[in-house]
Amino acid sequence: MDFALTEEQKMIQDTARSFAEKEIAPHVEEDEKNHFWRKEIFLKMAELGFFGFSIDEKY
Repeated sequence: MDFALTEEQKMIQDTARSFAEKEIAPHVEEDEKNHFWRKEIFLKMAELGFFGFSIDEKY
């Protein structure tokens, strides 16, 4: 069985890593301390399509 990531999966992985490093990491300590996540982070994640990965494109 081949468990290697496809090119599309690698692209998603790279995008998620880059997003986390640039948008989440700089604020994570403060946000965790305050039990708070910034709304703009969720909006940017939605723009990138992070909330619909398991839904077929035809829907």
